[in-house]
Amino acid sequence: MELLDAIRRRRTTNGGFLPDPVSAEHQRILMEVAGRAPSQLNSQPWRFVIIESRETIETIAEISGASMTEAMSNGTFFERYKPYFRFSKAEMARTRSGMLFDKLPAPVRPFTSQAFTPRGQKLMNSLHIPQTLGSENRRLVASSPLLLGVMLDRSEYRPGELSSFYSLFSMGAAMENLWLTTVELGMGIQFVSFPMEVPGQWERIVELLHVPDELELMAVYRLGYVPEERRRPAIDWTSSERKLPSQYVFRERADRPQEGWDDQARPPEH
Repeated sequence: MELLDAIRRRRTTNGGFLPDPVSAEHQRILMEVAGRAPSQLNSQPWRFVIIESRETIETIAEISGASMTEAMSNGTFFERYKPYFRFSKAEMARTRSGMLFDKLPAPVRPFTSQAFTPRGQKLMNSLHIPQTLGSENRRLVASSPLLLGVMLDRSEYRPGELSSFYSLFSMGAAMENLWLTTVELGMGIQFVSFPMEVPGQWERIVELLHVPDELELMAVYRLGYVPEERRRPAIDWTSSERKLPSQYVFRERADRPQEGWDDQARPPEH
């Protein structure tokens, strides 16, 4: 697979994985490509913890599911991220950003336009939708064959200092290498983010993983193999139907948009 093909086929996996364990060779490859990312002065501030213990994965899944239920029940999740929710393909085409939510639970679909209003919040709570979604999140995380904790060396990651930016930039490059490689390996990956949304829950994962004081746990991902039929197919980007996205591209100055490129949003993540 060529690099451009992997980039174009990259996606977040919101569904389940195959039960097969991630092979030792593929684990090694993922760590190799992450470690080959650029970093300021070759500082290599990243550290990784590979998690295959069923007990640990199930505990993190419980934390994640409970966090999702709480964040959705009290409205903080919807309030924080509602600028990014899209409820139709037409809206996705118009905004050219965000996440497409076209699979809301059946009882809520008639109220899609009000889903993230106070009235919609009360309706979802009365129907126990946060609990249903939290349970599904717990199931997805628990069924993952592998979790990956991403950490930064605190001697490099010092919030408020320039080194912190360099460390975060380097970590992003490492994770992009790893993410693109999952496409090559027939795998999927998703950020386990909900424990970050609820006070105290992230600290539970830090303790569970015995993260030493000199390291900062920055993220946890779930990984696994994706069924062949759910993998994004190769894309013919030479087709006249494929256009270059330029809505965020400028020429020479940050207030001078690039001209002459046709715009099209990238395929929606859902």
